[in-house]
Amino acid sequence: MTASARPFALDPDRLFPAETRTREIARALYETVAGLPILSPHGHTDPQWFADDAPFPDPARLFIAPDHYVHRMLYSQGVKPEDVGVPRVDGGPIETDSRKIWRRLAENFFLFRGTPSWLWLCHAFTEVFGFHERLSVDNADRAYDHIAACLARPEFRPRALFERFNIEALTTTESPLDDLRHHRKIQQSGWRGRVLTAFRPDPVVDPAFPGFLDNLAALGRVADADVSTWQGYLAALAKRRAYFKSVGCTSTDHGHPTAHTADLAPNEAAALYERVRNGGASATDAEAFRAQMLTEMARMSLDDGLVMQIHPGSFRDHNPEIFKAFGRDKGADIPTPTDYVRALKPLLDRFGNEPELTIVLFTLDETAFSRELAPLAGHYPALKLGPPWWFLDSPEGMRRFRETVTETAGFSNTVGFNDDTRAFLSIPARHDMSRRVDCAFLARLVAEGRLERDEAFEVAHDLAYRLAKAAYKL
Repeated sequence: MTASARPFALDPDRLFPAETRTREIARALYETVAGLPILSPHGHTDPQWFADDAPFPDPARLFIAPDHYVHRMLYSQGVKPEDVGVPRVDGGPIETDSRKIWRRLAENFFLFRGTPSWLWLCHAFTEVFGFHERLSVDNADRAYDHIAACLARPEFRPRALFERFNIEALTTTESPLDDLRHHRKIQQSGWRGRVLTAFRPDPVVDPAFPGFLDNLAALGRVADADVSTWQGYLAALAKRRAYFKSVGCTSTDHGHPTAHTADLAPNEAAALYERVRNGGASATDAEAFRAQMLTEMARMSLDDGLVMQIHPGSFRDHNPEIFKAFGRDKGADIPTPTDYVRALKPLLDRFGNEPELTIVLFTLDETAFSRELAPLAGHYPALKLGPPWWFLDSPEGMRRFRETVTETAGFSNTVGFNDDTRAFLSIPARHDMSRRVDCAFLARLVAEGRLERDEAFEVAHDLAYRLAKAAYKL
C-alpha cells in the first residue's frame, strides 16, 4: 500500500483545545450542537441547482472552477484560471478535460496545507463522498472515478444533498433585475427544501458597477417605474424589494467598497441622482451616492422588515488582467482598512436607535473588531455583528473574533454563523468548523471560571442555531 493510499480521516477532535480538561469540555459541548440543522442565511450558491435538481457535472466542475478559494491559491503558484476550467469573458479557449483539471488540483493539493480550504475539501471528500485517502498525484484518478460515480447516483443530486446536510434554510443572492424564476420553480415544485433569496442591489446603486446606466434602465423596465427622477428610482427599488419579499426574501445584502453613509436633504439627493443617472458622476459623487443609498436602504428595511447586511472593505477585482479576462469574483478581491465609527454615523443618527431594524455588520478589517464594531453593536439597538467573513472565515479568524468582540458586545449582539459560499459541498464543513471553534472558545471560558457550564451549553446552541434563526427571521 502506498503512502497516498493509506486510510485517511479527519481528526475527530480537530480544532478543540490541546489541554485535556478544556478539550473534554469542548467535546461535550460540540456533541450537543453537531447535529443541529444548518441555517445558511448568507451565501452565493446557484438556485438553479435546486430548481432543476440535475446531477452535478463532474468533480472538477463541482470543486474547482466555481470556487475562487481554490483557483486563487492555484493562480498564486502559476496555475492559470483557464487551465482549471474557469470560463473566459470573451469565450476564449479553456481546459475542458475535467480529469486533467482534477489532476492539477491533486498535484497542487499541498498548497492548501494549513488553510480552511484543506479542511473543507477533506471534509467533502471523506464525509460526503466516502473517499478515505489523502488526495495526491498517485490516487487522483481513483478519487475522480469514485466521486464521479457518486455524482451519477440520485442521492448525490442537489436536493438530496440539501436534505442529507440537514439544511433548514439556505439563502442565495440575486440582483434586483433577477426575475427569481428559479426560486419560484422551487416553490412550485412541491419540494420542501427552503431556498430563499437575498436582495443585492449593488448593480443599481453603485455608479462604478459595470453597466450601471444600462442596469438603471433595466430596473425601470422590470419594476414598471419611471427611474428618470429620484423619487421614481426609489419607488422602483421599493417595488423590487416587495417582489423579492413575496418570493420569501428576508434580507438585503450590500457589498460597498466602504461603510460610508450619508443623509442628504431631498433636493441634494435628487441633484446627486441626476448627475449619476446622466453618467457625469465623479468618483466623489459615486461614493456619496453609495453612502446615501445605504441610508435609503435602512429606511426601506424599517418599512418592509428586511434584515440589512453591510459588508464593506473589499478592493474588488484588484488584478485588472484577471478581471478583463475572467470578470468579477475570480479571487482577486483584497481586504482594506475600514472605518465604521464615523462612516456609519449619518445612518445611525437617523436609524441606529430603532429596535425594529436589524443591520448586520461584517468586516474584513480585524483591527475594527474590538475598537469599533463591538462597541457599536454593544450600544445601538439596530446593530448586530456578522461572523468572520471571507478571508477571516477560518479557525484562527473565528477564534480571534470571539476573543475580541465578546467582552464588549456579548454573544446576543452577534448573529451566529453564515458560510457566504458559492461551493455547496463546503456548507456542512464550514458550519462544522464554526461549531467546533465556538465550542472550543466556550470551553475555555468554562475552564477559566468565566462561564458556568450549563450556560455554555445554552450559548453553544445559540451560536450554532438560535441567533441566526432570530436575526434573519427564519
